[in-house]
Amino acid sequence: MTDAIRIAPIRIAPIRIAPIRIAPIRIAMWSGPRNISTAMMRAWENRPDTAVVDEPFYAVYLAQTGLDHPGRDAVLASQPTDWRAVAAALAEDPVPDGRPVFYQKHMTHHMVSTVGLEWTGRVRNAFLIRDPAEVVASYVQRRGSVDLADIGVERQAELFDREADRTGRAPPVVDARDVLTDPAAVLAKLCAALGVPFTEAMLRWPPGRRATDGVWAPHWYASVEASTGFAAPPPRAPELSGELARVAEAARPYYERLHRWRLV
Repeated sequence: MTDAIRIAPIRIAPIRIAPIRIAPIRIAMWSGPRNISTAMMRAWENRPDTAVVDEPFYAVYLAQTGLDHPGRDAVLASQPTDWRAVAAALAEDPVPDGRPVFYQKHMTHHMVSTVGLEWTGRVRNAFLIRDPAEVVASYVQRRGSVDLADIGVERQAELFDREADRTGRAPPVVDARDVLTDPAAVLAKLCAALGVPFTEAMLRWPPGRRATDGVWAPHWYASVEASTGFAAPPPRAPELSGELARVAEAARPYYERLHRWRLV
C-alpha cells in the first residue's frame, strides 16, 4: 500500500479592492429673478442627498457692474468676487457635506461677459423659465422699476443655445407655471432628465430661513420663508401697461424660444 500523498495547504493572499469613487452630480439651474427659483432650491435642499448653493455669482456680478442692489455691501462681503474661485467651487471642489448631488441656483443676468463659462461643461445644466408678464409684475413689487437686463431672459436664451450647441440636444427646461400646476409630475421629469431619482421629499419643506440662503434673503425671500411647498399658480398673467408692458413684450421672444422645449 502506497504512502498517502501529503499536499501542503495553499495560502492565498487577500485581494484588496479599492473603493469605487462615484463623482457627484452637479446641477446648474439657470433662472431669472422672480421665477420661483428659491422655492425650487428649497425642493432640492429638502432631499437628503443634496447640497445647495444660492446665487454664487451674485458678488461677482455686483463687483463687475457696480450696481447698487439691496444689501450690496453684505453680498460683496459674503462671497468671492473672483469668478474663477466661484467656478472652481462649483465644478471642481468637493461638494459640501460630501453629498452626492450638488444643486446650484444661478441667476442668468449674473453671468456678465467677463465671466468665463468653460466650467459649465462639467455640470448638468437646466433652465427654469416663467412668463415675462408674471416676472415683471413680481419684480417691480420689490425694486420699483425694471428693464430687460434685470430679468435675465435674453442671457438665459444665450446660455440655453450655448449648452444645446455643446451637447447637440436641448437641455432640460421647466416652466414655473407647469411646476406650480403639477409639482410631482414636472419634478419627476426634471429629475429623470438630470439622471437623479425623484423623491416626494421635494414637494414639502419646513417654513423658515436656511443657513444656505444668501445674505440678501431679508430683501427677497419673505414669501418662500413662509411657504411649506409650491403654491398654486396665479389664475393668469397680470395686465401690464406702459414701460412694464414694453419690457415684458421685449422679453417674450426669448421666453417662447425656451418654452417650446419645456418638460411637460
